[in-house]
Amino acid sequence: MTDTNAPGIREFEGLQFPAAGTYELDGAHKRVGFVARHLMVSKVRGQFAEATATITVGEDPLQSAVVAEIKAASIETGQTDRDNHLRTGDFFEAEKYPTITYRSTGIKSHAGAEFVLNGELTIKDVTKPVELLVEFEGATVSPYGQQVFGFSASTEIDREEWGLTWNVALESGGVMIGKKIKIEIEGEAIRQA
Repeated sequence: MTDTNAPGIREFEGLQFPAAGTYELDGAHKRVGFVARHLMVSKVRGQFAEATATITVGEDPLQSAVVAEIKAASIETGQTDRDNHLRTGDFFEAEKYPTITYRSTGIKSHAGAEFVLNGELTIKDVTKPVELLVEFEGATVSPYGQQVFGFSASTEIDREEWGLTWNVALESGGVMIGKKIKIEIEGEAIRQA
């Protein structure tokens, strides 16, 4: 690993990687989204408007870690009635379980700019292991002198494993909402220390 000319950026296996330290997810440059099947024929996209994350970049980049918190009540799908239903006991029960968390447990593997991150996702007090495929998008220094790096991440989960089992059977066969949910995350993180 060698330092580059830009302050706070180093080389790691051909990548321009951020310096070791603590980084926070930039609220103005993030999206914590999801995709669900609807009526077995289309997709509904949504996001959680309120999410925070602390990313600790290690001296050894493969020892980096993340802890993220999402406010369940901040769910948005572009349809008020659906959003309100998703906040109820049929789904997230946001008043009783206001926070969804993800805590990494280690980097399983990496190839180039792609990293497989092991972690634990907690929804409604149910914790299950989840692997995230993380794509490192690069590191830079902003015009304001801040060290910043970008990333995207994705995975697919079975919502019923976290007790999100509400559904309606369709007369034509199948169900109203698919069990598999694709999670899509994009963001920038800014160095704090």
